[in-house]
Amino acid sequence: MGGGFRALHLVRPFLSFLPEVQTADRKVPFREKVMYTVVSLFIFLVCSQLPLYGIHSATGSDPFYWMRVILASNRGTVMELGITPIVTSGLVMQLLAGSKLIEVDNSVREDRALLNGAQKLLGVLITIGEAVAYVLSGMYGDVRDLGAGNAILIIVQLFFAGIIVICLDELLQKGYGLGSGISLFIATNICENIIWKAFSPTTINSGRGAEFEGAVIALFHLLITRTDKVRALKEAFYRQNLPNVTNLLATVLVFLIVIYFQGFRVVLPVRSKSARGQQGSYPIKLFYTSNMPIILQSALVSQLYFISQLLYKRFSTNFLVNLLGKWKESEYSQSGQLIPVGGLVYYITPPASFGDIVANPFHALFYLTFMLTACALFSKTWIEISGSSARDVARQLKEQQMVMPGHRESNLQKELNRYIPTAAAFGGMCIGALTVVADFMGAIGSGTGILLAVTIIYQYFETFDKERASELGLFGF
Repeated sequence: MGGGFRALHLVRPFLSFLPEVQTADRKVPFREKVMYTVVSLFIFLVCSQLPLYGIHSATGSDPFYWMRVILASNRGTVMELGITPIVTSGLVMQLLAGSKLIEVDNSVREDRALLNGAQKLLGVLITIGEAVAYVLSGMYGDVRDLGAGNAILIIVQLFFAGIIVICLDELLQKGYGLGSGISLFIATNICENIIWKAFSPTTINSGRGAEFEGAVIALFHLLITRTDKVRALKEAFYRQNLPNVTNLLATVLVFLIVIYFQGFRVVLPVRSKSARGQQGSYPIKLFYTSNMPIILQSALVSQLYFISQLLYKRFSTNFLVNLLGKWKESEYSQSGQLIPVGGLVYYITPPASFGDIVANPFHALFYLTFMLTACALFSKTWIEISGSSARDVARQLKEQQMVMPGHRESNLQKELNRYIPTAAAFGGMCIGALTVVADFMGAIGSGTGILLAVTIIYQYFETFDKERASELGLFGF
């Protein structure tokens, strides 16, 4: 084998030290899979509410505020890192394998085991690295004030929480549960945020007296306490800087639109060469790359926010730093959160309201163009590095002795090329467009969050349906 293959073999000595969940050696019943999934989710939710012991503070501007939605993380808790180590290690290994820097034969069981081991090892190293970086960067107070004992204790807590997340994801993916831990935790985090913004009983004073944060609770509170019911309704539907009923209705509408688009697909008929009469189909969905474009786009933007914010704090008078982004403290934030007000990062941030769109149409146009272009490019790039391009699909169908009726075997890739690149690019643009629409409408949880939640929930619905059908089939129903 090539040098890349030998490089993958370097992981072998570490495999025995890595925590591992054994692959299910039996057919796990559907009810048992649901139970494992629910227990995994419960552990994640408990970790998301368990505060880190030993921190001095977790207030002030959060440099990772923009990344929380896709990282399933919660500030100041043991789930501070969220799924960052798994996502980062997975993307790095996919890029290395897709670009042939490491050679992996997915048909060889040993290669797959080594690749998974390398990904897990990288995830563990990233967990340690990020835990140390968080403490040293002063996220929980000055390191000198924390003391060596507290600093080490915080790192240990973050490390063990990261290991728990890696094990839970592996548990679900190895046949004991449904779907993957990454998808489950992202969707849960986003849905929890939406439900909280709708029904939160927390009161906030934003200059108009104490108001309930939750849009639904605020609606009933205003209708009961105000004598002018029309004005109360208007305030409940359009109040600024707090979740309102219009935001909630926009969220529901975007949910329904995304679910509707999930059904768009082209189904290509295929049949077996070896087994006569055996027919099948290969569906190519509009969202061919699922939610990967928006995850990659969000990760890129979040990194730009993070870098720009750190540079602006130190070099706010530098011209190039200001070109990248200008920041100021939000007047409506209780914790002093910084928001972009100029530079590149401002233009790739969604407008806050329709008033902002009217006041600065160039900002809205730039944001729209950026989202559509970025999502389309990321989608096309992802099919090449993830093994789902027309060339890869054609090879897989040939290995399975499948052909398209009415087409020569040699034309299989050409026929797939008519659909897959278009579905990837156009599907990516549609995802970008839906995100923009959600942001412009002021949907709760951001357009990115809603897109991720809906696509993941829809995938779970399909998995549930498939698993249940398989279970019923086994018993002859």
